[in-house]
Amino acid sequence: MSETSPVPAASQAQVLWFLPTHGEGRYLGTSVGGRAVDLNYLRQVAQAADDLGYYGVLLPTGRSCEDSWVVASAVAPMTRRLRYLVAVRPGLQSPSVAARMTATLDRISGGRLLINVVTGGDPVENRGDGIFLPHDERYEVTREFLDIYKSLLAGEVVERHGKHLSIEDGRLIFKPLQPGGPALYFGGSSPAGIDVAVDLVDKYLTWGEPPADVAAKLARVNAAAAARGRRLSFGIRLHVIVRETNAEAWKAADDLIRYVDDDTIAKAQAIFGRMDSEGQRRMLALHGGRRDRLEVSPNLWAGVGLIRGGAGTALVGDPETVAARMKEYMALGIDTFIMSGYPHLEEAYRFAELVFPLLPLAHGQPAAAVDVNTGPFGETIANDLLPQKNAAQS
Repeated sequence: MSETSPVPAASQAQVLWFLPTHGEGRYLGTSVGGRAVDLNYLRQVAQAADDLGYYGVLLPTGRSCEDSWVVASAVAPMTRRLRYLVAVRPGLQSPSVAARMTATLDRISGGRLLINVVTGGDPVENRGDGIFLPHDERYEVTREFLDIYKSLLAGEVVERHGKHLSIEDGRLIFKPLQPGGPALYFGGSSPAGIDVAVDLVDKYLTWGEPPADVAAKLARVNAAAAARGRRLSFGIRLHVIVRETNAEAWKAADDLIRYVDDDTIAKAQAIFGRMDSEGQRRMLALHGGRRDRLEVSPNLWAGVGLIRGGAGTALVGDPETVAARMKEYMALGIDTFIMSGYPHLEEAYRFAELVFPLLPLAHGQPAAAVDVNTGPFGETIANDLLPQKNAAQS
């Protein structure tokens, strides 16, 4: 088996959005333009994503966020089709408790749960959560956790005695609605992370690196999975700044970081530098904390990563450009896009309305009404005529 193996191109895409449980606003790195992120606001974002036809939403995890399980449980009944990508945390949860939580939320949501497996890459935050293991041992815990967790969700009676985790007579009484449990999503760029992924997860995720880097990573993961008789699907986590023209989109990108000063960047980069996450190291290497090297690939902008950990890149451009860049990733084998934009409520509409019609979506999209009459003031013409698309825009 070769060290790398190309991944078949994806013919259709699943697109997820993001619930900003860690805070929200019009600008990064400032309270200017900030807004309260409470249950009512998160409901609005989730219902917008549901109505617009997104496949699901990602809920972040960590001490900077509201708890993803509690938020998903509260918001899921307010939506109809939307799926919820919620984190399990090996080392923070026992696999049996996590399996019960998973089965319960899967049932009460009508089978709309997806699972994000998060090992954690910040040693300081990990110690604050009581985890003192070094990088590779955390992935040993993740492996043992997933072995038990998946067996429980599959309906097995489980007994394991591992280096880190042991269980006797483990079982679920109430099973998940999805047979065998929800699909497992996972991102890990280190050799230890990839080793876990190719054995135990369903969808391998990468952050938004330039296409050549993504292609190399996916080929490496695909070859390792094939050597073990497995096949994974692939997804990517990106921000997006789309406007009707490229010039407007780049101006919006500049505006997003207009209040970010050099001192804020330096403090953020110092925090990222302490992390032992290979994915975070790769994000940092794209720009090195410098404002003059933020377009790291055509229309791939790393400005978000100046102060935001994790996913730090955004696709920037007009609808046709953004769709074209997404299709470039699809050609590499990416079939799932987890997108976000600031503020998340408005940008959920903007991205869906402008870009969804240009993509081959696996989950379709709601049919738009042909005739719209919200008059008599404003939307109709002269109080009587319905607006028509300008022939030059068709």
